[in-house]
Amino acid sequence: MAHAVVIGAGIGGLTAALALARKDWAVTVLEQAASIEPVGAGLAVAPNALRALDVIGVGDEVRKLAAIQGQSGIRVPDGRWLARTTAEDAAARYGDPIVLLTRAALVGILAGRLPQGALRVDTRVESVDPATGRVTVSGTAETIEADLVVAADGIRSRTRSTLFPGHPAPVYAGVTSWRAIVPLPGVTGASETWGPGVVFGVMPLAGGQVYCYATAAVPAGLRTADERDELLRLFGRWHDPIPALLAAAGPAAVLRHDIHCLDTPLPAFHAGRVALLGDAAHPMTPNLGQGACQAMEDAVVLAERVSPDGDHAAGLAVYSRERTARTAPIVRRSRAIGRLTRWRNPLAVALRDGAMRAAGRFGPGVALRQGDQIFAWSP
Repeated sequence: MAHAVVIGAGIGGLTAALALARKDWAVTVLEQAASIEPVGAGLAVAPNALRALDVIGVGDEVRKLAAIQGQSGIRVPDGRWLARTTAEDAAARYGDPIVLLTRAALVGILAGRLPQGALRVDTRVESVDPATGRVTVSGTAETIEADLVVAADGIRSRTRSTLFPGHPAPVYAGVTSWRAIVPLPGVTGASETWGPGVVFGVMPLAGGQVYCYATAAVPAGLRTADERDELLRLFGRWHDPIPALLAAAGPAAVLRHDIHCLDTPLPAFHAGRVALLGDAAHPMTPNLGQGACQAMEDAVVLAERVSPDGDHAAGLAVYSRERTARTAPIVRRSRAIGRLTRWRNPLAVALRDGAMRAAGRFGPGVALRQGDQIFAWSP
């Protein structure tokens, strides 16, 4: 039986492992952390990603966790809407909802379906030979022979650096981000509020919890002693339910990370026997909520194109061609939206908000159509 080694047990890596196992690959997943408890708070599984999850048999399990109802869209700090639609209209247009859930919930669903013995934690990969598929494990003399290596090792991917050593690294996108999950029952609509150089997002989860995120255009590397206090300073006077969410957030629950992305697309997502996927292949800003979604797409397409008993090289070339074409415009578009959120000049902000408000007057269909090229994808 052909053997695939997956480096990284994040959402993309786990989805790839399950998709490959369903295609009769023997799969080994190597994760350097001591456990697969995920770092992060929440994520959006959009209709395109739900269809990818259908391929591995978990789409309906994720759909059950949908909690968004009513009006959703973009607002200004006093609460007025710039553009809005409803969760129901979006689900009707795309045939599926956008499901917001914790990373831990999705990782748990995926990991629970791995073949027995497939996952190895506390195992750091030292090197990968793309020509032979040989994977060397750090701290031991062990090497693992693989017919296919799937590098899902994240934005700082060592495998990407091995395959494309001269390629520019991810760069700071100009904004830092905060994330937290807050218990606050009764919040139903999802919204993102834009101010001068700052954004605050409110995303309801199942069980009376809310995923909150925020960004601010500041120099890289800045930190404060109490990040919740920093959020209160920036957003404490904004519209409801933002002040209540910040009041309910425990200081230890607030995570802060600078955002990086790959501005120069890779020429390919493979070399030799190695395929890159997710953040290892196309790290993007979070402005479209598509980072994890595109990783799930990558995973099921890879498993479809690379047969365990076929021409692996030809299959990898097809995967690479399809996924570079699919992801490059999404990365660019997300980056462009991120730049809009960094605007601070009062005139520029007024023009931005006015353009969005004018477009919103044509009805919710205008906002929904912006997602057609992304959300209408099917495997």
